[in-house]
Amino acid sequence: MIKVIFFLKTTKVKLTGECPIYCKLSLGRETTVLSTGKNITKERWDVTNKLRVSLRTEKEKVAKQSLEVLQLKIERTYNEFLKFNPEVRLEEIKNAINGNISSNDNIIYLLPIFDKHNKDFKKRVEKNERTPASLQKYNRSKDLVKSFLKSKYGLEDIDIEKVNNAFIYNLESFLKYESVYKGKVGIDNNSVVKYFKNFKTICNYGIKLELIQKNPFEKYDGKIKTKEAIFLTQKELNSIENIKLSVERLDRVRDIFLFSCYTGYAPVDACKLTRDNIIKDGYDNLWIKTQRAKTSIKANVPVLPSCKKIIDKYDGKQPTLLPKLSNQKMNSYLKELADLCGINKYLTWYVSRHTFATTVTLGNGVKIENVSSMMGHSNIKQTQHYAKVLDFNIMEDMSKLMEKYK
Repeated sequence: MIKVIFFLKTTKVKLTGECPIYCKLSLGRETTVLSTGKNITKERWDVTNKLRVSLRTEKEKVAKQSLEVLQLKIERTYNEFLKFNPEVRLEEIKNAINGNISSNDNIIYLLPIFDKHNKDFKKRVEKNERTPASLQKYNRSKDLVKSFLKSKYGLEDIDIEKVNNAFIYNLESFLKYESVYKGKVGIDNNSVVKYFKNFKTICNYGIKLELIQKNPFEKYDGKIKTKEAIFLTQKELNSIENIKLSVERLDRVRDIFLFSCYTGYAPVDACKLTRDNIIKDGYDNLWIKTQRAKTSIKANVPVLPSCKKIIDKYDGKQPTLLPKLSNQKMNSYLKELADLCGINKYLTWYVSRHTFATTVTLGNGVKIENVSSMMGHSNIKQTQHYAKVLDFNIMEDMSKLMEKYK
């Protein structure tokens, strides 16, 4: 609980003989001091027991009332901050009282909502309900807004009611053209749209907890610009599968990449799989059964022969089905692999997921509904982002039409 103590600063005596009254705030091990704007002589301060009794003049009565109001204001401000963040700092309270941030009880600030959401989200990550990567994006979202507030408005925080169309336009412009991260200036459109989606999610969380009444980021209407997804053809997939590799690290990366191509699993999901995720159905077919880390949606995928070969290769060599490598290392190794196979495409783990959706499944006649289920998507619209119609599928359908016209 915050402690408030009023004291007389006798080292600053005015010409009138009065000294300024100051307020000392204590919270845990933190202390800070702020001016009350009131003055009194040391004699009257002592006689009145710090303005508690025997008040003689109207000025003393007004000063007492002012100190009582200030104490109440400090306690109310502390309680308001406490609603959003259990780790309130005295500097925040002081800023609010001094007017750097308004202490009006009806004002809700933006960043404490981000803090509360991210702290609760961290608990879900610790319980393996969500991924550390998602938490990192939410923390980054908060840092971007904080940086924008300081750069554009010189503020530590802002009343959520002031997050209007102008604020959103300026924030979008700042993210696209002015924000700096690891030496790079600006963020591309699709990443900006995703950050705004995070802002919206965080404020919707605030609405659920009845911290705020409306979501200011609902006003944002930015759109993802569709990019051509890169995927491997069957010929390219075969070249990776058949190439002889003498370097162990490349061999492991090749296997993990192919596993993702034949299952649609992202590395964060694939590298967590164990033998417990492999089951056999009534027809002796093997399946991988699990939940996607990102969506928590069940995603059951049949084990294709190429996938089975990789699983058998590493059986019993580690607790998981596949060996583990860091994403950073895997991405650099994939570039080497592409060069060795003569593939003029920038290989990433997204390429493996796209390859599963196009070449491996849709390209072989698997229905998009089934592909959506295997990829752990909540709706087919998500799958359509990955799924590209291949030329030979078009020709196969058109050949039936050609036969009729013949």
